[in-house]
Amino acid sequence: MDVLMTGVYGRCGTAVIDRLHEDPEYDFTYFNRSDRSEGEPYGELDTVVADISDKEALESAAEGQDAMVHMAAYPYTDGEWSDIFEPNIIGMYNALEAAREQELESFVFISSNHVMGLYELDNAPEIYYPDHDLVVDHTDPVRPDSYYGASKAFGEDLGRYYVEQHEYPKQFYALRVCSVRMPEYDHPYGDAEKGVDDGEFERGSEEYEHTVARMKAMWQSRRDFAHQVECCLDDDDVEFGIFSGVSDNHRRWYDLEHARSRIGYDPQDDGEEWDAPPE
Repeated sequence: MDVLMTGVYGRCGTAVIDRLHEDPEYDFTYFNRSDRSEGEPYGELDTVVADISDKEALESAAEGQDAMVHMAAYPYTDGEWSDIFEPNIIGMYNALEAAREQELESFVFISSNHVMGLYELDNAPEIYYPDHDLVVDHTDPVRPDSYYGASKAFGEDLGRYYVEQHEYPKQFYALRVCSVRMPEYDHPYGDAEKGVDDGEFERGSEEYEHTVARMKAMWQSRRDFAHQVECCLDDDDVEFGIFSGVSDNHRRWYDLEHARSRIGYDPQDDGEEWDAPPE
């Protein structure tokens, strides 16, 4: 399968590269607004260097592809509308137009938990600990917590429009990713340890413990994320689907049964299995 992947050198893109780049089932084309120099991580990979706002470059890269995994976006919840508009709104339109014009069969959209972020804000910090009773799934009303979250909700809706009103893409998958991290912090203590490394708080503080508790609910390991993307690429049944992107964490509040039953997602990791950061 020939797969175009946009926004490849962030946390999510590198997780897919690390797990699937060598898989003979896939031939990836990487599209990113900047390249990696030789000697840097991923510097050996060929990259189409262009911005997602460059419609012609994206359409050219999509030629001959079977699928697109669209990750390129402005990723911060504190962004203003001026930050979000071009990469997340225009960029999403350009990606779907490229898929339509080049007749790609499937489109995997890396959405975000922030589409549903107000459920968390309304219930934090109690929601971070075991025995809460909230479960959020694909049937619940969207409640974005930011312009970023709203832009991802727009992307989901635009994807539905394309698969239902155009011939291509024929399949659209939205993954509401929770917390994927770079390899150094790929564990449920990752955000807390990064906070310590950045001098934001001390290990063992209340903020540290809340950060650990949240990640034990929200963590999606890099291997589970790459596996979920692969589930979407391998699926030939779903026309339009929204799926929670999270590991099989005991205290998660995002539903996994839909992803298990529809695309065969079988996450291997659970934040509850960790009682300390790696040494």
